Amino acid sequence: MVPRVEALREAATAVEQEKEVLLEMIHSIQNSQDMRQISEGEREELNLTANRLMGRTLTVEVSVETIRNPQQQESLKQATRIIDEVVSKFLDDLGNAKSHLMSLYSACSSEVPAGPVDQKFQSIVIGCALEDQKKIKRRLETLLRNIENSDKAIKLLEHSKGASKTLQQNTESRFN
Repeated sequence: MVPRVEALREAATAVEQEKEVLLEMIHSIQNSQDMRQISEGEREELNLTANRLMGRTLTVEVSVETIRNPQQQESLKQATRIIDEVVSKFLDDLGNAKSHLMSLYSACSSEVPAGPVDQKFQSIVIGCALEDQKKIKRRLETLLRNIENSDKAIKLLEHSKGASKTLQQNTESRFN
């Protein structure tokens, strides 16, 4: 009976993770640079489909509760607060927020980190239940991926603005 209960929890956790991945993929498609390259009609149709899929995905409710002692509950609350504070500062200072998230992620990693490790955060995460540690690490991975995708989109946008400015300058010089 115990193996079946654990298998059920693992399957439900896998469904939770799949939902997160699907939502991230749909959001990524909606905000893709490729959306600018297609016709208005195709874009509208793609957005309608993406919104419909997003709505359908959000109707899936799966919850795997983690049993925590009071100390684990407090550690989870502290870790979540720290991540939320960094996220709230994204718009003010994206570069600093990204490096701070990297140090938080390094604190969750069992591998030798490439950069600095937030020791305080690491001790907080260690105080969390194992399932919560995994969720915290996944959340940080998702946030870092989203920042990376945002950086790429900004660079593409800047590049396309630069290219159109050069084209405009070339056109103006031909007519003058």
